[in-house]
Amino acid sequence: MKKDIKKVVLAYSGGLDTSAIIPWLKENYDCEVVAFAADVGQGDEELEGLHDKAIASGASECYIMDLKDEFVADYIFPTVKTGAVYEGEYLLGTSMARPVIAKAQVEVARKVGADALCHGCTGKGNDQVRFESTFAALAPDLTVIAPWREWDMVSREDLLDYLAERTIHTTASATKIYSRDANAWHISHEGGELEDPWCEPTKGIWTLTVDPMDAPDTPETVTLSFAKGELVAVNKQARAPYPALM
Repeated sequence: MKKDIKKVVLAYSGGLDTSAIIPWLKENYDCEVVAFAADVGQGDEELEGLHDKAIASGASECYIMDLKDEFVADYIFPTVKTGAVYEGEYLLGTSMARPVIAKAQVEVARKVGADALCHGCTGKGNDQVRFESTFAALAPDLTVIAPWREWDMVSREDLLDYLAERTIHTTASATKIYSRDANAWHISHEGGELEDPWCEPTKGIWTLTVDPMDAPDTPETVTLSFAKGELVAVNKQARAPYPALM
């Protein structure tokens, strides 16, 4: 039996999953949905129009918080300085951003008086644990809703059909095959040919850089300055934490 939820704050990216979650929450929990998005350096393109999109999908409000400097100073730099690598070989990227996002999500939930938190993490990776361990530490009193553990949709096509039935616009499509996660430190890709380790990725995965085969042959010298293990200047120009990485 579902709990009686009055207001939930959803970690919202504007992607296919969270676009479907907003109407699903309203239909299945009959509650108010507040969208929360974090700017962790994923780029202006991903944030453009996000507020209006959330409202059009059924959210009552949409909070977009700039966490870039906090993310770099308090999460990326300490992680890099410790040399943290998951299980000795997996470089960290997505996982570094989840705690700062979840922390800010809890802050929004307290601000708006929500009694629940929601995320769109699937069971394919560790993201459910990353979000929910932070929720448990900072807001053990709030109910956590994880739609991918509840609904009967199992594919990208199911989500697209669900949104189409409700005439909710999404930029995702059956031909846009990649699911990406970007922040100030990295970008990860999944979907399409990447699901088969035997397949070579297409040039479509190169977003932060270009395919090395297409890179210019002219070298460039960059001078980096560090203080206590943290990047503080590029080419002798002082930079704040986030601009230093850009």
